Amino acid sequence: MQLCIGKKAGDRMRITYEVIFALFTVVLIVLTVVAKRSHRAIGNSVALLELSLVFTVAGNLIILISENELLSSIGCYVYFIGYDFVMFAMVRFSVKYCIGVNSGQTVPFWVYGLLLFDTVQLLLNPFTGHAFGMKEDVLEGDPYYTFIPHWGQNLHRVIDYMILLMLITIFIIIVKKMPRIYAEKYSVVLFSMIVGGVWQGFYFISKSPINRSILALFAFGLFIFYFSLCYKPVRLLDRMLSNIASEMSEALFMFDPNGKCIWANEKGCELAECDGNNYDNVSQTLIDMFGMPESESGDNAEQRVLSLDNEIRYYVLEENSVFDENKKPSGSYLSIRDITEEKMKLKREMYEATHDRLTGLYTSEYLHQRITELFRNHPERDYLILFVDVKNFKIVNDIFGSEFGDYALQCIAKWVRDQMSDNCVYGRLNGDTFGACIPADEFSSQEIENELSHFVVRKDNAAYQLLIHIGVYAADKKGKDVSVMFDRAHLSLSTIQDEYNVHIAFYDNEIRAKLMWNQSISTDLPEAIRTKQIRPYFQPIADNNGNIIGAEALARWIHPEHGFMPPSSFIPVFERNGMIVEVDKHMWRCACEVLSGWGKDKENMFVSVNISPKDFYFMDVAEEIKRLVKEYGIAPCRLRIEITETVMMNEADKRMQVLDDLRKAGFIVEMDDFGSGYSSLNMLKDMPVDVLKIDMKFLGKSSDTSKAQTIVKNIINLSEELGISSLTEGVETEEQYHILNQMGCRMFQGYYFSKPLPIEDFEKLLA
Repeated sequence: MQLCIGKKAGDRMRITYEVIFALFTVVLIVLTVVAKRSHRAIGNSVALLELSLVFTVAGNLIILISENELLSSIGCYVYFIGYDFVMFAMVRFSVKYCIGVNSGQTVPFWVYGLLLFDTVQLLLNPFTGHAFGMKEDVLEGDPYYTFIPHWGQNLHRVIDYMILLMLITIFIIIVKKMPRIYAEKYSVVLFSMIVGGVWQGFYFISKSPINRSILALFAFGLFIFYFSLCYKPVRLLDRMLSNIASEMSEALFMFDPNGKCIWANEKGCELAECDGNNYDNVSQTLIDMFGMPESESGDNAEQRVLSLDNEIRYYVLEENSVFDENKKPSGSYLSIRDITEEKMKLKREMYEATHDRLTGLYTSEYLHQRITELFRNHPERDYLILFVDVKNFKIVNDIFGSEFGDYALQCIAKWVRDQMSDNCVYGRLNGDTFGACIPADEFSSQEIENELSHFVVRKDNAAYQLLIHIGVYAADKKGKDVSVMFDRAHLSLSTIQDEYNVHIAFYDNEIRAKLMWNQSISTDLPEAIRTKQIRPYFQPIADNNGNIIGAEALARWIHPEHGFMPPSSFIPVFERNGMIVEVDKHMWRCACEVLSGWGKDKENMFVSVNISPKDFYFMDVAEEIKRLVKEYGIAPCRLRIEITETVMMNEADKRMQVLDDLRKAGFIVEMDDFGSGYSSLNMLKDMPVDVLKIDMKFLGKSSDTSKAQTIVKNIINLSEELGISSLTEGVETEEQYHILNQMGCRMFQGYYFSKPLPIEDFEKLLA
């Protein structure tokens, strides 16, 4: 009877632990999943550790429920290897938990090596039997298999306990380094590791059939999960918050539910002028200073401006209510922050961002913004956009220096400011240009003309009269961007760019039509080049015997809609927008095609082509021309290169190198329009040219002007002495031809011989 009772009690004990271990397994699996889904950085390490504990508990559960040797052996393997897995996961977790998730610290390689070695030697046990064996035993009358440890099992224990001792040492060091209030989460984990390790050792020594140390392992898993993912050091937070509140740069006040101040930090006591022990008058002092709150909700942030000791100061008051766990009001707190410095800094930054530093006027970007706002706020009013430009302002800086130039800009800014009412907005656009938007009914062109006619800047002993032009555009408040309006106002100045007595120009339909024309022909250019609407017309060049020896290729456009277009209708447009480069390349190619097609019967004929200043910016002129000559197989001397002195106005040294390169390649370089500029004689001594084209405007239509003839004659003689051939262009009469011939000129071009002709008519003329 007693034996039966004992057997039943033993069965109940075994079943109880089976249920406990099964429950532990389920709980640990749940903790693994939850940790894995956690957004905390350490979540993956916790999940790995919880998963490793699942194996140790599950291994012991298998040992408990099995009644045959094979299943018990499997349980032992799961348990022993699972313990290696636990050590591996604990090492990874400890590095993250004690040193930091993002610290960059890694686990020593030898630790993983030991654990891997131990796992392998345990897995070899079925073949070698060196780690452990199994023996049948009886637990409370039922079959039960336990393991017999061999040297491999002892090695396993040494490795695991050595790593466990290392981890315990790490935690002891961390606990000693940490403040006591913050070390509790490390202390609990440390304690659970020590208890678990000791209990596990006791299990091995006692040879108990049931491994009750699993209870300590499970508790360890719970502690790890809680302190890693759920724990908040409340006492630490309380102390930290108290210290932070006391040392805050803003004044902080605590109130009970009746509105009585019960605490204030140091800044608060200073603001409310209380001694830190008596807060009775704080509430009334704050009301006297800042007034009653504007919101009755108790949760608000308000800005207040105070005048203290004749100084304006800005404050932000933020009041918040505090509720207990039953959502009943338990008081409130008020923070008062002095934002005077921030306000002043913001105002300074705003001013610097929206105002030009030199003149104090609006910047270009902010001016555009203000004009847009003006149009939106006053849609019924008509406005004018003004573009104020100082002509040749660079001369002011060159002559008087940048200091005088800056002063001049400040004077212009003052003049603009004086002309404007409160209904206007104005600013500095860029450099020496200014912009304004003014109501149309406030603009007096005559008054402004009078003032600008004698705009003199004086500083110390220096004085200079500035030429200021103003472009005016009637604002289109709906259809145009502000920047486009300023562009239109600027474009209107092209009508008075050479005027000194007229200072104001209005954008009108003529300028608009010109803009539309420029846009239209610019759009048509690629197709015109592809279909050869733009083609060369050849104006003959004759020698002193009247024989045609060559021609100049001049661009003409036979437009399908506008018909024959003279170069004056499109060349200036393309020179301004840079598309002249495409026209020039097309003309060079056409000239090469003609020269190549003439063959041997005209092998001594040459064609002159023009090079524009902008060609040098967009391509390698010398390489492009040499490539074309090589492509069409013609002698370089037959394609003459014609430049104007304006080509040499910028980067003269580089341009001369290009011309010298062309001459060395066999090309003949001609200077066109000699005498039409101001620096030709000065540059002639240095320029690598072979032919000088003399402008006939010296002679005009009459040959009676003796001074003009003397100038031309001396130019021809000068060119001869310099070894440069002379070519007179613009020869229109027989008389001019004979006079120039007598002066020694050897080549001639002009309407006396022929106007520019298409290639067919030119070839007929040659025949």
